[in-house]
Amino acid sequence: MPLPLYLLAVAVCAMGTSEFMLAGLVPDIASDLGVTVGTAGTLTSAFATGMIVGAPLVAALARTWPRRSSLLGFILAFAAAHAVGAGTTSFPVLVACRVVAALANAGFLAVALTTAAALVPADKKGRALAVLLSGTTVATVAGVPGGSLLGTWLGWRATFWAVAVCCLPAAFGVLKAIPAGRATAAATGGPPLRVELAALKTPRLLLAMLLGALVNAATFASFTFLAPVVTDTAGLGDLWISVALVLFGAGSFAGVTVAGRLSDRRPAQVLAVAGPLLLVGWPALAMLADRPVALLTLVFVQGALSFALGSTLITRVLYEAAGAPTMAGSYATAALNVGAAAGPLVAATTLGHTTGNLGPLWASGLLVAVALLVAFPFRTVITTAAPADATR
Repeated sequence: MPLPLYLLAVAVCAMGTSEFMLAGLVPDIASDLGVTVGTAGTLTSAFATGMIVGAPLVAALARTWPRRSSLLGFILAFAAAHAVGAGTTSFPVLVACRVVAALANAGFLAVALTTAAALVPADKKGRALAVLLSGTTVATVAGVPGGSLLGTWLGWRATFWAVAVCCLPAAFGVLKAIPAGRATAAATGGPPLRVELAALKTPRLLLAMLLGALVNAATFASFTFLAPVVTDTAGLGDLWISVALVLFGAGSFAGVTVAGRLSDRRPAQVLAVAGPLLLVGWPALAMLADRPVALLTLVFVQGALSFALGSTLITRVLYEAAGAPTMAGSYATAALNVGAAAGPLVAATTLGHTTGNLGPLWASGLLVAVALLVAFPFRTVITTAAPADATR
């Protein structure tokens, strides 16, 4: 894999830290700004909503921008949004900062996915995606737990400042490593925008996007509200939140690494194994959450299965959108973040019921069940190896 791809992953790590870090900060933000935990959890949905809207919109605008300048501008805007968020005492302002940061993240990721696909042969998109998403998994292993610890010691605002600072070396890496070529369809010999948008009418692409969104919704439903499960249900101290996040991140790194080796040519095997195991895992985690060893073990396993299945489905999105070379990344980004927005909202509705802190875990199981029910009639379609036109 080319070096610029790994440098893009560094930037994705900085941004991924922000996307996932609220899992350990939600209770403190709620207490500091005078809102409920459920309301504070909607910050994750606000971020994801900005990603959904921003991915196709910004990707369409960025078709005529130099790639390096686009990526650099998105990173700097992302850093500025976190600096403002760190200093605010208003929850609505914090929500607005999250939306702005999400728009910048969406633009970056959409352009980065397209750039990554252009850096490798057409039949290696799965491996390229795995490298890029490894930035997210490293964020869950190191950045998010580190942010949680920093928040525990110095308050949640310190974590926001840290993310802003961490964007600077990522910006330097993009400036030095990414060529200043243009991303226009004219420059790449690609189709006009209307043709790329027409790809969204393709049933196979819509199916891959829907399944990716459902699996990611299940992941975020539980991940966003993991902290209360660790401290209240399992009875562990606040520092164990960071341990749980590290384990989830380590599992996700393992899952996306293994899936990256298989998703280009053997997607059927990944989906057939990871899907049912993920379905069983969320209810098992809910039933065993009061047992610390079982909880921490299953957090690792669910992280691995979630990212193995999710990254494989998003790879299918890139393959099915091969006819939309400058917009494919935005379609994958939108699919991921429809799930990231819906998951916490669904999970938040379960917190007031008898399931309490465990409600999000049961919600995750339900979302995976829906994904498998939708996928089963079309299993031969969704597990087809790379389309011929994408591998030529």
